[in-house]
Amino acid sequence: MPSLAGGVNPNGDGFDGVEWNILGQQYFPKAMCDSTFAFEANSAPDQFVPAYLHLMQDEFILVQEGQLELKLDGKWQTARAGDLVCLPRGVPHGYFNKSKIPARALFWVSSTGKLPDLFQALHNKTDVEEVVARRRP
Repeated sequence: MPSLAGGVNPNGDGFDGVEWNILGQQYFPKAMCDSTFAFEANSAPDQFVPAYLHLMQDEFILVQEGQLELKLDGKWQTARAGDLVCLPRGVPHGYFNKSKIPARALFWVSSTGKLPDLFQALHNKTDVEEVVARRRP
């Protein structure tokens, strides 16, 4: 994987013009190298990502607009614009936009692992469970 590229990545745009549609949400990759992977996610009202976990990565979410309801290790919490969410590796978590307004957040994981490959595999897929099952060891 290449070294981290320097420079500005504009709001609402992914590097190299990449945009992924994952579970109906827009994801824009912002930065990627071996140690970290950052992406912007835009969630319309009632959109969500069900609970999952990373075995080898810590994940962070900086809510930029709106709010997200998070289920972290079975407990509900609310993150509003400006809040930073820390999701430790090995702890089940999911996020939900239960509000009536869109939410926008910057997510990043450390280390990168194979998350960009998973996002590419999930792009525009309607049967997410099948894609995920194929990727399990």
